[in-house]
Amino acid sequence: MRALMSALVFSLPLPAVAIEVDGRIDPTEWADAQRVDDFRMTQPLTREPTRHGTEAWYKATEQGLAIAFRNRQPADVPRTKQRFQRDRNGNVDRVNVYVDFDGDGRSGYNFMVGLSDDIADSTISNENQFNGDWDGNWTHAVSEDAEGWSAEMLIPWHIAPMRQGDGKTRTIGLAFDRVVGNSNERMAWPAISFNEQRYLSELRKVEVPQYSQSLLAITPYVVGLYDNVDGKADFDAGADIFWKPNGQFQLSGTINPDFGQVESDGIVVNFSAIETFFGDKRPFFTENQGYFEVPFGSLGNAQQLIYTRRIGALADDGKSAGDVAAAVKINGSIGGFGYGVFAATENDDVGRDFYALRATRDFAGHGVGAMVTRVNRPFFDREATVFSLDHRWSPNARWTVRSNVVGSSVEQGGDRVRDSGGQMRIDHQINDAWRQQLYLLHTGGDLQLNDFGFLDRNNFNYGRYELSRRITDLPAESPYASHQWRYAVSRRTNDDGVHIADAFAINRGSERRDGGNQFFEIAGWTSGHDDLITRGNGPVKHPGRLFGFAERFFPKKKHWSLYTNLRYNAEGLGGIDRGAWSTTLEPAYAVNDDLSFSLGLELQRNPDWVIWDRDTRRLVTYGSEQALLTLGSVWLIDGKQELRVRLEALGLDADAKHASRVGPGGEPVRDPGAVNDFALRNLGFQVRYRYEFAPLSYLYVAYVRGGSLFQRGAGPYSVGEEFSEAFDMRDSEQLLVKLSYRFEI
Repeated sequence: MRALMSALVFSLPLPAVAIEVDGRIDPTEWADAQRVDDFRMTQPLTREPTRHGTEAWYKATEQGLAIAFRNRQPADVPRTKQRFQRDRNGNVDRVNVYVDFDGDGRSGYNFMVGLSDDIADSTISNENQFNGDWDGNWTHAVSEDAEGWSAEMLIPWHIAPMRQGDGKTRTIGLAFDRVVGNSNERMAWPAISFNEQRYLSELRKVEVPQYSQSLLAITPYVVGLYDNVDGKADFDAGADIFWKPNGQFQLSGTINPDFGQVESDGIVVNFSAIETFFGDKRPFFTENQGYFEVPFGSLGNAQQLIYTRRIGALADDGKSAGDVAAAVKINGSIGGFGYGVFAATENDDVGRDFYALRATRDFAGHGVGAMVTRVNRPFFDREATVFSLDHRWSPNARWTVRSNVVGSSVEQGGDRVRDSGGQMRIDHQINDAWRQQLYLLHTGGDLQLNDFGFLDRNNFNYGRYELSRRITDLPAESPYASHQWRYAVSRRTNDDGVHIADAFAINRGSERRDGGNQFFEIAGWTSGHDDLITRGNGPVKHPGRLFGFAERFFPKKKHWSLYTNLRYNAEGLGGIDRGAWSTTLEPAYAVNDDLSFSLGLELQRNPDWVIWDRDTRRLVTYGSEQALLTLGSVWLIDGKQELRVRLEALGLDADAKHASRVGPGGEPVRDPGAVNDFALRNLGFQVRYRYEFAPLSYLYVAYVRGGSLFQRGAGPYSVGEEFSEAFDMRDSEQLLVKLSYRFEI
């Protein structure tokens, strides 16, 4: 009866009024809103009507896009309202809004509110690639009662660039979903999932009144840092600027941008030929960056033509980090075309200049884009230019074809080198259960993208076919809610005619009815060649390789949650029975909804770790042991304050077994010369307090201590000793205070 009365009240023709975002759904405020109640299950992806009563309303107002959720949740369905840091949500009760403001399936935004009123937000590109580095300024509130809970959101029109609509209306893409944290069930309108090949372009197209907002926001910051090791103090200041006079033009600028001193990277051990990819937390470099994210070189979103961490990275003289003087970014649209301009410059004689220009146009079933980037590196007398052309074709609801052609032109010391590459991905949704994908990639030997982008390798030909099957009709007594099986075969060669390897992979991801999940994978490579490990000194033959991985997540019940995994990886020269074993155990304990502790322990043993020694130009095989400990706590004191403690300690010892040289035909040939052991210890420790004065305005106080020590010699070394002594590291010890305040006009 209560639900019927609610529906009748909302159907009354009441006059439109402004929305007060307080989490309480006032029928008068939402009388003229569009109502949605056809929520269907998407996790597991059965598309059946949900058993959890859910309603949503949306309407366009002068202040922004307003959304409300009413979530029925009886007493027999536990409510999970553990608080979380922004963008770090777990298995909690929450609702999501997905918006494509242009309705063209090219870029979108995700706004999430938890039952605790904590939030997450992210950008969406390339159909289903989410990037949580972006933070927007939007309004939200929740309320709770005996029958369930409610949420309200107001997303201002100035939060994103958007094209001019037709007449007095605009067409946007829109989707809602709700997650019940205790069981990890997800229900959505429309019944689509971001785990499918097409998501962004499948958002429901709705027509709303067209509004436009202007905004000028200036966020100055000051940083004071005291180095307790050197006994020196340093001060810095800068500002971020955001100007949006209308929906068709948006400018972001920064002067002396903050390099993210309060957001440190985790400890990574990497002796391979491929660098580690890190995300970017600097506000300017995350603001509407999705328009410039053109993936190339992988099936994920890490490899791309613009990698903003290049800006302000280690300077070309190798002495210190690049000092970014200023940067500007423009996004807009005109005459049916979208466009973007990006420029950044570093100080000093060794400073680099970065430029990018991108344009896009969408047609019925097609979308095309073009981008050119240029980096000027005076220290190396080098100019690197990259051109790209990308195309998206969706002939019908089941087929999607994405292709990209790139070319690089690099001039250094008077010499110019040019090369090209291309990729194509064909997705076919055979039916609701079966899907297939073909991926083809070619990168020329002289293709150079890493002056501004991130490409793990060139001189590469890669073909991969994948067939997947989703199973959702499991019996009610099964502990599993669904399975997703994937089967893949692939081939790798380079342009020099070297066969790298053929491979297969089988994996299964499963959603469990208890709200947890599990995953396992087994993959194998045929014998072949490794043409990267010697850093250009010829390919080396390797035997077959084997990889196995299994993981399990146990969601929080009362106070405890647990994640664990086990990995086997045989990728050395000793064969598939000489692989590395590693295991990870990560329990977490929530004292209450505001205070939680976490622990992570990773142990690894590798009897066949092969590393290139550039000094002796040999391959050295080590037997290694590694221990990595992570400890953390988060105390969300109230809605504006948080205290975070994080510690990482690593110990590693590598016992040299023998050395090899690359012989005729790539055969590894034992070298009788002496080899040295080595050891590594690392420490990272941070205590960080944050106070939020206003949206996107913060005071940070952080104590940071850390260090790293690499030792090489006859040994012997002990992983236990390296690990225990890591806690004494004190290469740096700093106290940092940062204040930023956003002024909106």
